[in-house]
Amino acid sequence: MQKNNHVIDFHSHAGSWGKVCMDYNIDSYLHVMDKAGVDIACINCNFYGDSRIGNDLAESIVSKYPNRFRHVAYVNPHYPENVIEELERCFDQIGSVFIKIYPDYFQKANDDPAYFPAYEFANDRKLAIMTHAKFPFDPPELTITERFTNLSNRFPNIKWVLAHAAGSDVISSDQKPFFKHNEAGEAAKEIPQVYLETCSSGTAFNCIEAAVDAAGEDRVLFGTDMTLMDSRQQIAKVTTSTLSEDIKIKILGENAKRLLNLQI
Repeated sequence: MQKNNHVIDFHSHAGSWGKVCMDYNIDSYLHVMDKAGVDIACINCNFYGDSRIGNDLAESIVSKYPNRFRHVAYVNPHYPENVIEELERCFDQIGSVFIKIYPDYFQKANDDPAYFPAYEFANDRKLAIMTHAKFPFDPPELTITERFTNLSNRFPNIKWVLAHAAGSDVISSDQKPFFKHNEAGEAAKEIPQVYLETCSSGTAFNCIEAAVDAAGEDRVLFGTDMTLMDSRQQIAKVTTSTLSEDIKIKILGENAKRLLNLQI
């Protein structure tokens, strides 16, 4: 990878998540990023009921290392009265680059009207939103394509980034009864506003190639889920894939730079 081609981790975390071990010692974080060749990590903290606490924690890292991190805003749909004020603070004062929502944590699917104030904000500003795609509490007949077709029709200016969508969770997930095989890929084929992000704990051998086949080379984004996962392992799925070097460069950073209009 030529050094002027930046590697951008679209999906990383800070903070503590209950009993789940998350080592976000910043020296260790930077060491792993350096060893993996990651130049910039888009970092969020969505593990607090009070979104301001999580956003401030992520901001404390970004402000200390502005050349290595970008801030990702998070809001809690259970407190809709705070959503717009917090998003305005994040984007107008902190400098957030996109929004992350975590429906699993709040037991509200991402097409619940509780999220609509955040979506209206994002639609007005033409922002990206990263989210999981489908949930165990979904109606069994609901497909990812149906969900994001409806959301894209209602909020046409939002780019939807499906977290873990180039991994076994939704690309090759026959083992998971509430997912259908390649369902995220099918959604990406049908909906031009849908992007696929690459991190996962278990993957099919050809998961990155499958993501590109589904979404095209311009709508696949490298992510690691740091510190829940290790970027040294996650990046290898891309660098050792059978894709051309030009496509790898797009996935590892150029697509994110274009989507987020990042100035690096």
